[in-house]
Amino acid sequence: MWVSTKAQYGLRALVEIGLRAPEAVPLKEVAEAQGISQHYLEQIAAQLRRAGFIRSVRGAKGGYRLARPPERVTALEVVEALEGSLAPVSCIEDPESCAKVGQCSTELLWRRVDLAMRQVLGGTTLRDLIEERRLLEARRPIQLEAAS
Repeated sequence: MWVSTKAQYGLRALVEIGLRAPEAVPLKEVAEAQGISQHYLEQIAAQLRRAGFIRSVRGAKGGYRLARPPERVTALEVVEALEGSLAPVSCIEDPESCAKVGQCSTELLWRRVDLAMRQVLGGTTLRDLIEERRLLEARRPIQLEAAS
């Protein structure tokens, strides 16, 4: 099971935009802050916008804002919007894809894996991730500049 960089970067971009709310954040700033290619981030942002997670703001102070409150966006929704199905094996989502459904000794294992992922991602909101980022930043040591 593998979560692509698209989903990882999409969540990181949403956290970055959420941290700066209510201001609109240019994608260039998000890309720089997160160390993500701006071109790749533009593709991801288009998907996030179509899925209703962000909205664009035009003008001199333009950029992107969250389209919904961060406590109403789950990591599961974002990952599924960017990845598609999270099912670890095809028979979980499409029982017609396997002749062994209901007779396979590993089916229950894959169903538990699927449920566990959905519970963790579905139980984690964008607000949770934003707060975690704030905690990490608060714990970061302050670097003092040497006197010249």
